[in-house]
Amino acid sequence: MCVRNLVDDVREDVVKGHPEHIGHGSDGEEGRRGYPPPFDLAQGFRRNAGSCGDVGDAPFSARPPQHLAEVLPALPFRSGQRHSHHVRDTNTGIVIGTTEGCFEMVELKTPGEIDAMAAAGRVVATVHATVRAHAAVGVSLKELDDVAHDVIRAAGATSSFLGYQPGFASSPYPGVLNTSVNDVMLHGLPTAYRLRDGDLLGVDCGAHIDGWHADAATTFIVGNPDPADEKLIETTERMLHAGIDAARPGGRMGDISHAMEVIGRAAGYGIQSDFGGHGIGRAMHEEPFVPNEGRPGRGWPLRPGLVIAIEPSLMAGSHDHYYIADDGWSIRTGDGSRGAHVEHTVAITDDGPRILTAHLD
Repeated sequence: MCVRNLVDDVREDVVKGHPEHIGHGSDGEEGRRGYPPPFDLAQGFRRNAGSCGDVGDAPFSARPPQHLAEVLPALPFRSGQRHSHHVRDTNTGIVIGTTEGCFEMVELKTPGEIDAMAAAGRVVATVHATVRAHAAVGVSLKELDDVAHDVIRAAGATSSFLGYQPGFASSPYPGVLNTSVNDVMLHGLPTAYRLRDGDLLGVDCGAHIDGWHADAATTFIVGNPDPADEKLIETTERMLHAGIDAARPGGRMGDISHAMEVIGRAAGYGIQSDFGGHGIGRAMHEEPFVPNEGRPGRGWPLRPGLVIAIEPSLMAGSHDHYYIADDGWSIRTGDGSRGAHVEHTVAITDDGPRILTAHLD
């Protein structure tokens, strides 16, 4: 069980006057108080991310191929920020969340299922390569989204983003990509905005095929690069690969989080931690949450078969402040500085981490 009352942490933030950090409970529909539900299933643990209790006996579910997962007794994992809409999945029998005080279940994938997820990962990687090739000065974000949609359809896959609609939203998500420009760090909508020389463009895509999802993101410069932007991207990518390298059996989730945090803080950038990585598999967002900063040796145990999306994001400014734009989705840096976001879907295996979206690099 959690060693800290996370509800009190959030209340403390309110008292201290940091509303930009509130609404962390947004892995589901009820996080509108400060942030809308992110695609990243993040709960806002911030600097204590990855440190919630010693959960060595946390419930995992592994099963042979073609058999339903056994529902293990769920460990109470107090998460005051999480007021989720998740319910028991009647197809798999896996508890993927409840409402207040949630019970969490992590499903371990078989080697065959990881291979199936790698097929979805290849679709996502192809989308990224194609979008990068089409991204040029004068091209609109909507045009890039159309290109991505064509690639997904041609592969016989389906977008994980298109049509996503939490309870607060008046309409479903309109695209297959998150296209985030300059100070939009995450979840930028694919609008009619036309790219300009020197724009920093983040692209996030998810796809599923044959019942399995994969998710990846990249950030790159359109046209002539600014050395400061190149450094920001390079640092974010180093964070990602440090996190991936820590994703090994016998470790803890906090090891991944801490490996990323060390690099981002050393570079003097602001780290965005309310929206982080997540488990992935049959659903786009599964447990556990993967924070972008945390304490080593704490959090969920890392076991073979665990598949997670690791996705650090940085702000060029030194502050950790950011906010939701008027469109209800785009996350902008609080000081107007540029942001970068990268992501891979990674399987933990006996042989170490396996990147399922590997064509992205």
